[in-house]
Amino acid sequence: MSAEPMSRAAFEQALRDKGRYYHIHHPFHIAMHEGRATAQQIRGWVANRFYYQLNIPLKDAAIMANCDDAVARREWLQRIIDHDGSADGQGGIEAWLQLGEAVGLSREELLDQRHVLPGVRFAVDAYVNFARRAGWKEAASSSLTELFAPQIHQSRLDSWPEHYPWIDPQGYRYFRTRLSEARRDVEHGLRITLDHYRTLEAQQRMLEILQFKLDVLWSMLDAMSMAYELERAPYHTVTDQPVWHRGISL
Repeated sequence: MSAEPMSRAAFEQALRDKGRYYHIHHPFHIAMHEGRATAQQIRGWVANRFYYQLNIPLKDAAIMANCDDAVARREWLQRIIDHDGSADGQGGIEAWLQLGEAVGLSREELLDQRHVLPGVRFAVDAYVNFARRAGWKEAASSSLTELFAPQIHQSRLDSWPEHYPWIDPQGYRYFRTRLSEARRDVEHGLRITLDHYRTLEAQQRMLEILQFKLDVLWSMLDAMSMAYELERAPYHTVTDQPVWHRGISL
């Protein structure tokens, strides 16, 4: 006889319990929160995280491309608008470019991806490729790391102005905006997830999918920690130049 599925409340709690593995607990992120990060480390994080921001609308477009539910597509579309904006000068990507400028990076060096580490690129690309291959509900549910996002945005707004007074406060617009957007997205994604995964086998698969997304975020910080804390960027034993590829189609 098959095992009984978790109740809706127990399943939601199991999802929320995954928060113990959220990248807010990574040593690199803890150092940023506590004011121990150098300006180079802050800039490295902003530049590499920008690659993730650029790919969020591509991930969301992949989910919509696989979705046969018009109502769900209309609701999911808001996420793309949030990041791309509905006009020039709007949206989360523009806000992140402003964050880059606030920490001393030019738009050009963010957009040409010269600072994006291979480990970050591979992790983000794996996430986008999962969204393209998976069923739309599984891909949508993978976004549920948003369960833990409001905490991380608030922590930056609380600690960064004190610890890093050299950062232009205008650069914090992305974090302020995402406080409300992330809560709305959580409600939507959680509804899809709790409605869809009704068997224990399916619920366990969803927990693995969420762990995969947590792995993506943690691996990004692992790569940044190697490069900016341990000073072991890729190929550091043979060159001090960033010789890694910049996103050619492979």
